[in-house]
Amino acid sequence: MTLGSTAPKPGEPGVRTERAAGQGRKFSRMGRVLQGGPVPRLLMRWVRRPLLPAVRLWRRNLQLRVVAGTLLMSIGVVLLLGFVVMGQVRNGLLDAKSGAAQTQAAGGFAAAQEKANEPLAPGDRGQDGADGVTANTSWRTELVDQLASGGTNAFNVVALSAESGAGGVTSRAPRGSGSVDAASVPQRLRDDVNKGPGAFQTYSLIRYSYGKESQSGLVVGKRLYDIDHNPYELYYLFPLTQEEKSLSLVMTTLATAGLFVVVLLGAIAWFVVRQVVTPVRMAAGIAERLSAGRLQERMKVTGEDDIARLGEAFNKMAQSLQLKIQQLEELSRMQRRFVSDVSHELRTPLTTVRMAADVIHEARADFDPITARSAELLGDQLDRFESLLSDLLEISRFDAGAAALEAEPIDLRAVVRRVIGGAEPLAERKGTRIRVVGDEQPVIAEADARRVERVLRNLVVNAVEHGEGRDVVVRLGVAQGAVAVAVRDYGVGLKPGEATRVFNRFWRADPARARTTGGTGLGLSIAVEDARLHGGWLQAWGEPGGGSQFRLTLPRTADEPLRGSPIPLEPEDSRRNRENRERAEASPVTVSDHRLMAVPNQPGSTDRSQLAVPARVPMAPRTAPASVHPAALPGNGARVVARQAGERPGGGADYEAQNPDREDTTRGH
Repeated sequence: MTLGSTAPKPGEPGVRTERAAGQGRKFSRMGRVLQGGPVPRLLMRWVRRPLLPAVRLWRRNLQLRVVAGTLLMSIGVVLLLGFVVMGQVRNGLLDAKSGAAQTQAAGGFAAAQEKANEPLAPGDRGQDGADGVTANTSWRTELVDQLASGGTNAFNVVALSAESGAGGVTSRAPRGSGSVDAASVPQRLRDDVNKGPGAFQTYSLIRYSYGKESQSGLVVGKRLYDIDHNPYELYYLFPLTQEEKSLSLVMTTLATAGLFVVVLLGAIAWFVVRQVVTPVRMAAGIAERLSAGRLQERMKVTGEDDIARLGEAFNKMAQSLQLKIQQLEELSRMQRRFVSDVSHELRTPLTTVRMAADVIHEARADFDPITARSAELLGDQLDRFESLLSDLLEISRFDAGAAALEAEPIDLRAVVRRVIGGAEPLAERKGTRIRVVGDEQPVIAEADARRVERVLRNLVVNAVEHGEGRDVVVRLGVAQGAVAVAVRDYGVGLKPGEATRVFNRFWRADPARARTTGGTGLGLSIAVEDARLHGGWLQAWGEPGGGSQFRLTLPRTADEPLRGSPIPLEPEDSRRNRENRERAEASPVTVSDHRLMAVPNQPGSTDRSQLAVPARVPMAPRTAPASVHPAALPGNGARVVARQAGERPGGGADYEAQNPDREDTTRGH
């Protein structure tokens, strides 16, 4: 009795289930090891490395794919056609052989029966020879020899009786021609012959008694009666040697013809595809050279077919693009030259006006109040005019590609201290406190100190100006070959869509809003160009009423590509992150199960109270962890979170109730 058929005893199903569960866990662990272990990964890498060039060639070569596809389909068609033809030829040969064998065997059966019906000579019946063989046995032997003599090497004849076989009587032993083994007649054919009077046939292996190699053959048999009216079996064995040779010849011919057809189809496909692919490759190469600035490149056109018309159209398009690009370049060159010339030409009269304005400004105490105020306004506007001219000259350098980077190893902490020191007077007037986080360790990068300081000064000043008197947090981070400085404010924030437009030249969210610091509208545009000149990113994030954050990311080494930023673009104290933390605290699932991988906190940055959200009204303390995310990729460079219905900046409904007349202003430049 097998294990599966044994009836389970009480308690045994539970044991078997537990055992199966244990085996399942074991197989699961083995599967994880095989899938994620170092050995399978190394093996897959070792197997895949030599295949990469072939895969790359397959993906990039259209002609190779077309020719390979044609060859594969041709091989399939040839194989299918070969199987069909071979089947038809085989069936035809076997049908012809079967018909001829049936005809030959029918004549032999008739001759044997006719010989059995002939009257015997007087004294032949019942006489014994000297060796004890009866006349019946002698007659059957003579019959087999006589029937086999008509088809030497074409067929053999075997006579069997019901008692023939191992231990049979000598007078009833098998009789055969050509050293054929009587075992060549299959038993199933003998059973069919003994059931009915007709002739039966089957395919079998013909064996020989004296070491001759066996061969396939067709066996035809019929039950007959001898001279004593005893039944016996007579079989004709027809070798299929000639048919096998014919089938082998046909197969060889088909294989040779199929091989030539496949090679010919591959050559034809290669030639045809080459006629189409060559102009396409030429067009692709010329398009690459055009994109590289070689606008004089053209395709060589021959003939009047479709490919020739495509080449002519391509050349016309290239000529038109060259003309348009030249016109645009000339126009852009004229515009840059005009801005540069105007800026330079304005410096001389501006210097004269500045000198006169300084004289007037120093003597304003002797003027009446209206004239004194006019002198002060004149000085302020001249300062803004000088700043605008400097920004225009800097923009013209970027447009002309003449901006040069003087990179050297610098510590961004020193740059941040200088920027904060310069912004302190404005912060005191606004009632804003500037905090620095992450300055416990050096933040070294190869950069242009002047340009980085200009970018950070612009960001800090904008944060103080739009921070609504709340704290401004400057965070520094370094990880994975990149350094970053993020400036976070908790002011009016940015509306949806403004984070991408805030870097446009002269763009302002609210044109009616006054620029208290005398901005020109080009500060963030120049800052973006400075970041790009370093190979870095300058990105913005904001939410209405929740403030904004600008992040500058630079490579630690010049010309090193950036792969991520040490500081996430969206701060952890944003409205969405706070809501996610509140939901996570309310749910039984731990937050660590869903938190993304982050690099360890920087030394000394464990005090999270430094990032408490400042507010003018009492608010619940909110903290922002100092952990950074190494995979904070740039994306589209901006993220804006829409404000919820009925929510105002700073303090929600309470804040709106306490500030009903507050103006909803947004960030400018």
